[in-house]
Amino acid sequence: MIVIICFLAGAAWGTYLARRRKGNTLDVLQYAAAFAIAFAILGLFATVIMERML
Repeated sequence: MIVIICFLAGAAWGTYLARRRKGNTLDVLQYAAAFAIAFAILGLFATVIMERML
């Protein structure tokens, strides 16, 4: 569940940054995808760490 939330948050953050920098549609898609993948990986690590602790 954490991974999905992080994925969506990353996509939203990437979209926000690209639009703030006045990027075109492809820039927005690239930023959204890159941030979504990066945040999802961080969420995956957070999930694994939390599961190991419990």
